[in-house]
Amino acid sequence: MPDLIVIPARYGSTRLPGKPLVEIAGKTLLSRVVSVAREGARRAGNAEIVVATDDARILDHAHALGCDAVLTASAITSGSGRAWAAARDRASEIVVNLQGDAPFVDPAMIAALIGALRDSSSAVATPVVQLDWDALDAMRAHKQTSPFSGTTCVRDSEGRALWFSKTVLPAMRNEVTLREAGGLSPVFRHIGLYAYRFAALREFEATPPTPYEQLEGLEQLRFLESGVEIRTVTVAPPRHAMSGIDTPADVALAERLIAQFGEPEHAWR
Repeated sequence: MPDLIVIPARYGSTRLPGKPLVEIAGKTLLSRVVSVAREGARRAGNAEIVVATDDARILDHAHALGCDAVLTASAITSGSGRAWAAARDRASEIVVNLQGDAPFVDPAMIAALIGALRDSSSAVATPVVQLDWDALDAMRAHKQTSPFSGTTCVRDSEGRALWFSKTVLPAMRNEVTLREAGGLSPVFRHIGLYAYRFAALREFEATPPTPYEQLEGLEQLRFLESGVEIRTVTVAPPRHAMSGIDTPADVALAERLIAQFGEPEHAWR
């Protein structure tokens, strides 16, 4: 069976109601994310796309875009929960959770995650970016005012995740020497995109939140606390450095980035 890329697209955002239908530089947010998914599916091969929503208006818009879509319960609060609701009646071995508010994801990341699971026994795959020193300094500065914005990952030499944290990890006693040695820091920033094996996603949804997951506010820690391996895939820094659309200010920022760097799909060719 084809692998499955699920786009969770919830209508009821408190800060940006009807978010998937909001236009960004003349295109709806959902249409932009569907384009990302289609290119990712094309690159991966043997993959299908479905929008998982809680609202008939989004369902109708997805169908107008020529994309498969399903209605899921409005009580579901997480993207992983909505992805599971869309995937549980299908026989896909691999399920990708592509958040419906992430129009700047590089489709190559989707294909890389699917490939990582196809080529290994790992249960979950997710991308990370190794930060250069300027990017690390920018993250630290941002955390002075927004301490829970931005997630770092510590991993072993084989790319297996050891931990994720809202704290900048690892601590470095010899940072001055490390800076003199090269342009890349030892800090990896996590990008919130996941590919799961079907069984791993099923078990995740059946497992209650774990202690460190609740402390950090990071769902992926549920896997690590349960002894499930997460494979990290190193990717290039995104051209449009923006994680998601949550507010009207984010819409304005996204439009400025598109004006500055061009439409995201221009970089896919």
